[in-house]
Amino acid sequence: MAKHDVVIVGAGVAGLATAYHIKRLKPDDDVLLVERYGMAGQGSSGKSAAMFRCFFSSRTNLKLAGTSIRFYEHVQKDLNYDLMMKFHGYLWLFSEDRYKEIKKDLKMLPSMGIKYEEYDEEFLARSLNMNTRVSGDEEARFIGLLDISHAVLIKDAGSLDPDSLVRFYEERARELGVKILYEVEVKSLLPEPEEKLGLPDEPYFWQEPTVSGVKTSKGVYNANKIIVAAGAWSSKLLDPLGVDCYIKPKKRQIFALRAETDDLKKLMYVKEFSPEGIVPFVILPKYTLWIKPVPKEDSFWIGYADDFPRAFKVEDDPQPERHFWECGMYPILIKYFPQFKEVKPFNSWAGQYDYNTIDRQPLIFEEHNLIFVGGGSGSGIMKADAMGRVAAALYAGEEYAELYGGEKFKVSDLGIKDRKTEIEKLVI
Repeated sequence: MAKHDVVIVGAGVAGLATAYHIKRLKPDDDVLLVERYGMAGQGSSGKSAAMFRCFFSSRTNLKLAGTSIRFYEHVQKDLNYDLMMKFHGYLWLFSEDRYKEIKKDLKMLPSMGIKYEEYDEEFLARSLNMNTRVSGDEEARFIGLLDISHAVLIKDAGSLDPDSLVRFYEERARELGVKILYEVEVKSLLPEPEEKLGLPDEPYFWQEPTVSGVKTSKGVYNANKIIVAAGAWSSKLLDPLGVDCYIKPKKRQIFALRAETDDLKKLMYVKEFSPEGIVPFVILPKYTLWIKPVPKEDSFWIGYADDFPRAFKVEDDPQPERHFWECGMYPILIKYFPQFKEVKPFNSWAGQYDYNTIDRQPLIFEEHNLIFVGGGSGSGIMKADAMGRVAAALYAGEEYAELYGGEKFKVSDLGIKDRKTEIEKLVI
């Protein structure tokens, strides 16, 4: 059987971006990408809310997200490839106490290149027709909801279409010569000694081990390098080899509601916040439940990333939970936005975050000819292009990756041994 230069596992946005950038760096290399689903982006990529923001507590994430967003903007504006990218902003709502805590940090944002605007309670109540004062409501007090006193709008932020982004990388990767095979499920990675002796059950601990290929539902594919970019499923492949990828999967749910009433249409098409003329991505205080406008389908997507006691668990087919909406999200939503009262979801779905439990930032490292790319921690799409460039540079043996716009990024900074990052505090 022919040996490839590299086999990439996973045709989500991270795997596709990695394949694309490898072929840009190494056009003559034989790159094979395998995916268990029948098309690209059918795992967590396609189930993402697909928001983007140049707003993180970590300078590393700012650099990864910022350059990726600029690349997506280039794709849409210069390459005329419609990613349905809209800069309608992130609107963070704060209680008085929380606003006092972050006020000093806000003043630091301009020095980091982050533009923002602030709004007071009166403006929010008028422009969004929302309840900013909920503490007088007995049920709201029981739930623990907080009054809203201020909001911060991050301007360099918005939404795009995940399927369009996945399709862009898939098409461009194929044009460069990447071979993509669908409905090929990887069962295991194949370790072997660099020098085979024909002993049973080798490699032994005294032999120099390497990963030589992948065993799949369609046979074995051998390669000089194996790249695992399988998101939440990555540990199922790496754990049997004793390779720790430091990520944990958690289910995340989204519920879609039609903007059928006049009040909901007014909320959708608010003109005060951005030239796009649609409401920003709204993030509520304390529980950080979020509201995403989706004007193309005249709907709102509602989500919340619950933590304790939500299990770290990989699910092949994660499903949304009716009670999570009815008893968890809905009571909070209608206290602040009564426009949603009696509105029921017309659609719902669930995906999985691959949380990096160390610092909530991407992990890209190599062990025994095996490269791992993952740990998006809920913001993988908005950092995917930079992650693909760093992974491609690691594959090519380069010390630095060139991010979009020419900025240099040290590859080992996202590794394990010489990792140089900061803990990310702004995970939604």
